[in-house]
Amino acid sequence: MATAKSKTAKKPERTPEQESALKELFTDELKDILWAENQLAKSLEKLAAAATSEELKSAFETHITETEGQIERLKQVFESIGEEAKPKKCEAMAGLAKEAEELIESTEEGTEVRDVALISASQKCEHYEIATYGTLKTLAGVLGFTEAQGLLEETLEEEKKTDKLLTQIAESTINAAAAKE
Repeated sequence: MATAKSKTAKKPERTPEQESALKELFTDELKDILWAENQLAKSLEKLAAAATSEELKSAFETHITETEGQIERLKQVFESIGEEAKPKKCEAMAGLAKEAEELIESTEEGTEVRDVALISASQKCEHYEIATYGTLKTLAGVLGFTEAQGLLEETLEEEKKTDKLLTQIAESTINAAAAKE
């Protein structure tokens, strides 16, 4: 006789070794995004300086302040899980920062086309961060790091908000103005 399956699925049991390996991965990814956020703060300064639109410049400057807060929040995440907040070079963000610099160099100063390029570069960084923070938030939950999960969720929502703002700026004026240059 068959038995009815439970409507609530149980979490699979993890061995201490598996949990340790998952925590190690989680911590390694935190170190990676900590380096990325520090790099992004520097890159955002360059993007703000290169922007033509005052609205875009202001958005970048606001995000610099947010990024500094996100770095502090990441330090809280490390503390909440009993780990040292030690950055590890993020090759992805290093590549995105290099690409942003190349876009600045390859576009004419004072043009809307440059602003389109700056938004493109910035949104690539935002999408990387959204993917990373989404994964980290989920892993924090799996590992039972409730405080870390809440902190990571807060940062994830900020990154999504910034991405939407950049899209709004691009679609409201900059893209159309660039098409006329």
